[in-house]
Amino acid sequence: MLKHITIAICLVFSMGVIHGQEINNSSASSTTVHGGEGKEIQYVIPQKPEDISPLLIGEKIPMAMLPDASGKQVDLNKMVSEMPTILIFYRGGWCPYCSKQLAGLQQAAPQLKKLGYQLIAVSTDAPGGLAESVKKESLGYTLLSDADLDLSKKFGIAFKAPKGYWDMLSKTTEAKNKDMLLPVPSVFILDRTGVIQFEYINPDFKQRLNPELLKTVATTIKKDIK
Repeated sequence: MLKHITIAICLVFSMGVIHGQEINNSSASSTTVHGGEGKEIQYVIPQKPEDISPLLIGEKIPMAMLPDASGKQVDLNKMVSEMPTILIFYRGGWCPYCSKQLAGLQQAAPQLKKLGYQLIAVSTDAPGGLAESVKKESLGYTLLSDADLDLSKKFGIAFKAPKGYWDMLSKTTEAKNKDMLLPVPSVFILDRTGVIQFEYINPDFKQRLNPELLKTVATTIKKDIK
């Protein structure tokens, strides 16, 4: 079953999401990504969600410190090292498709916990927006803020938001989203070393991984995750 799931997910990338692909777009711009050891890396901003170049299965996630819903800084990699993790990137609590996804994950959370996973969801919302989502959806898992989209850029899933989003993004990120970016909604399953074991990335933000399918995949690969 996992093979079939993987093939289906790979078909999504035939729309233009290719790891390491050079973006041939004269209107493309770049921004700075803060890498390890204080190094700064130039990130070419894709103009469309189909043009992103995400991390792939087998690659390790970058280091990151992100604020949670209370504003407390959280070491993402330390959390991941404690147990296998299902890491979700969503656009924000203002997105109805994201809110539906968060609610579905909450329903799936008890079974995923029994399987030995923790859920962590990351969005562009500032901590105040995260707190609103926690309350609205009665969430029992961790939400983290990537308001400047630095982590989304390191994952290779950030792209230029349409202009119609800019005013709203400036407010919901508390003006931290200076490049006016959005993440392509994504799901990554990680082992405790931070290596990606599974991913679902769909440029169509209206399409999200069904919680039942997520549980099936999580169950299938759990025996291979240390």
